[in-house]
Amino acid sequence: MSARVILTYDDYAARPEDGHRYELYEGELVMTPSPRTRHQSVIGNLHLALAEHVRSQALGELYVSPLDVILSRITVLQPDLVYVERARLGIVTERAIEGAPTLVVEVLSSSTSARDRGIKQALYARYGVPYYWIVEPAAKSVHALRLGGDSYETVAILGATAPTSLPPFGGLNLDPATVWR
Repeated sequence: MSARVILTYDDYAARPEDGHRYELYEGELVMTPSPRTRHQSVIGNLHLALAEHVRSQALGELYVSPLDVILSRITVLQPDLVYVERARLGIVTERAIEGAPTLVVEVLSSSTSARDRGIKQALYARYGVPYYWIVEPAAKSVHALRLGGDSYETVAILGATAPTSLPPFGGLNLDPATVWR
């Protein structure tokens, strides 16, 4: 039986560019498929709605993928959206977000749903990401999760019809018509 090779961020960063997206799960390099058009549309809509609020209130910074979030030497993820509140902006460097951002957002697709709800959710919790949104375009829902101890609990849901405030953005009512258009 051969020993498992554990890759580090340095190995990840040194890989040759091949046009694919990768993440590093506790030392294991995993290729992620390119997002589909519906996925990109929803992320774009969310980014526009959140970016205006974050900028106008000077709350911090919002980033859209691809962007490395380095949670440890052996764990590097690329959430669809990343929010870093003003008090945590010290983790933003030229190369990446280096530490736990305030919020990560993942849009589910048939090829990523199990991973986003499984290993990625567990890794975000392990490394202390306070808020995690799971976006389900097919169901037209956004589940806002908050870290409690070592796991997440659902604290709010944006559905298909009624505007809803999702943490950590208490002062923003997201309009479903904007998100799902």
